[in-house]
Amino acid sequence: MAKNILITGANGQLGNELRKTLNGNSLFNTFYTDVKELDITCSEAINEYLRKNCIEIIVNCAAYTAVDLAEDNADACRTINTTAVENIAKAAKANGAKVIHISTDYVFDGKNNIPYTEKDQTNPQTVYGKTKAEGESSLISIIPNDCIIIRTAWLYSAYGKNFVKTMLELGRTRDRLNVVCDQIGTPTYAADLASAICSIISCQEWVPGIYHFSNEGACSWYDFTKAIHRIAGIQGCKVMPVATAEYPTKAKRPSYSVLDKSKIKTTFKLEIPHWQESLERCIEYINELNRNI
Repeated sequence: MAKNILITGANGQLGNELRKTLNGNSLFNTFYTDVKELDITCSEAINEYLRKNCIEIIVNCAAYTAVDLAEDNADACRTINTTAVENIAKAAKANGAKVIHISTDYVFDGKNNIPYTEKDQTNPQTVYGKTKAEGESSLISIIPNDCIIIRTAWLYSAYGKNFVKTMLELGRTRDRLNVVCDQIGTPTYAADLASAICSIISCQEWVPGIYHFSNEGACSWYDFTKAIHRIAGIQGCKVMPVATAEYPTKAKRPSYSVLDKSKIKTTFKLEIPHWQESLERCIEYINELNRNI
């Protein structure tokens, strides 16, 4: 019998990739909602939606992700990243549903020099990171055996606004770009994360807990940009490496945010592609979408 799955934040990068991944899958009856269809900041609305549609698993992709804006809009950020997650947890508990929640590398302080594991102490340095950490805590305190938290980083896709699409546009319209070279992490293709989530909800056994997911390998934003332009065949834009100190932002970025993925790979028997391989697939798909416009 097909499982009833709710995807919140379904119009974002990951939500759109989940639509593509789950489309036509007879194992699931999938309900896609964004703020117009379901206000997750309203506990009564979530509770009623879960009850009415007999939802068994919620994949919460909704988040306030404007990292710099969050520094001046803490209440708005907390409403989505903490309060709404608490609402989802309580509604899930009341209706016997399970939750897969997407979190972030920003729960760490970025001071490591080896990949972060799920056992490492969180120490968020931004409003965004603090509210996401609070959301994690709410889930674990309310439904510890019925939640899976997946922390990811540097997410991009063919959908929405993201670093890859911005660098493609700037590479084609400018002759020079300055890009930070001393922040290290791993680009994550949202399609690969969507595939991992599909594998998790397809598993016979539910294994609750915190997991890390990104693509394999590591690079700087500068390296990432160079790869984007190389794969896309952009040659007229010179990319220059700059230090973080030369590119100040409202919110402090982690200087190192590589995630150790051993736990999720072992638990769910996942094979994760290298970031450059996934970047090639994403740019190929972006080109395909552009050809069809």
